[in-house]
Amino acid sequence: MTDLPCVSFIVPVRNDRDRLARCLQSIAASAYPADCVEVVVVDSGSTDDSVDVARRAGATVMTLQGSNVAELRNAGSRRARGEILAFVDADHEIGAGWLRSAVEDLWRHGVGAVGALCHAPLDGTWVQRTYDRFRARTPGCYEVEWLGSGNLAIRRDVFERAGGFDVSLETCEDVELCQRIRALGFRILNDDRLRNVHLGDPATLGHLFRGELWRGRDNLRVSLRGPWSWRALPSIAIPIIDLAMVPLALVGLVLAPLRGTAGGSLTLVTVALAVMLALVSLRVAAMSRRARLSVRGLGQAFAVAAVYDAARALALVARAPHRTHRTTAPPDGSTTGWESETPAWTMRKVA
Repeated sequence: MTDLPCVSFIVPVRNDRDRLARCLQSIAASAYPADCVEVVVVDSGSTDDSVDVARRAGATVMTLQGSNVAELRNAGSRRARGEILAFVDADHEIGAGWLRSAVEDLWRHGVGAVGALCHAPLDGTWVQRTYDRFRARTPGCYEVEWLGSGNLAIRRDVFERAGGFDVSLETCEDVELCQRIRALGFRILNDDRLRNVHLGDPATLGHLFRGELWRGRDNLRVSLRGPWSWRALPSIAIPIIDLAMVPLALVGLVLAPLRGTAGGSLTLVTVALAVMLALVSLRVAAMSRRARLSVRGLGQAFAVAAVYDAARALALVARAPHRTHRTTAPPDGSTTGWESETPAWTMRKVA
């Protein structure tokens, strides 16, 4: 490449000044000509000094009070001038080579978007370290069905042809956009050179439950839009099966005190618990294949997987509100921002 394209970073934020500062610092440290980079920070009515942080970093600032993250990203893309749109959330830090690697990948024939599975913070809690094992990272460059929009670079022409993010979605807007990009005939690549750290990974089981309860709300709706893939089956089926087991167990508990029904009611409860435990075990088995786990690590994996599955099941029937950011980022790195889905279960190597 002789003439490098202009890249516009679009960073949505709400009350996250400390992590925003770290995000913008990581963008500024990119190994890429500064005159080919612009940063557009789109604020959703922050009450802390996130806007001042952005302006001091030299970013263009827009304010859209009360907008969801899809609306913020779309607005930022309209304001941006770059040939490439780099969507990076305020609670992400990117590596110095992230930008140049993204540009190289997007230069390849038929590639419409590129990103990478994120990493948990190096000083993260045991929940963050365990949650990170959900991510099926493999060295190299792979074609995937979708990527999270916390660190995602898209060619502007592809983004515009796809119609941008669906503003009717509160969550899974990244999955749905990637579906439309692939439907247009473009490839989406996961490249491990685009290293990034997600500072917003859930730090406690409580943060994990609340985050997935909110994040899972549009999962089924988006997954059923298509295009259909067997890889999407676990994320569709597991929450539905788990949710179906809840009334089964409740019926068993209600019947238990009645004379003559103790055996049958116990069977109902046992079956429900066994099915839910089996599904949790499948997740733990996948996590174990990625890294050898100690006895303690297995217990932690079961705890994280069980909370994750419970939240995703309840998300089918509960409308959990999104938690707003604190005025400063919590010291434990807990989830308080817009987050993406758990990464895709499988990937295919690029030939």
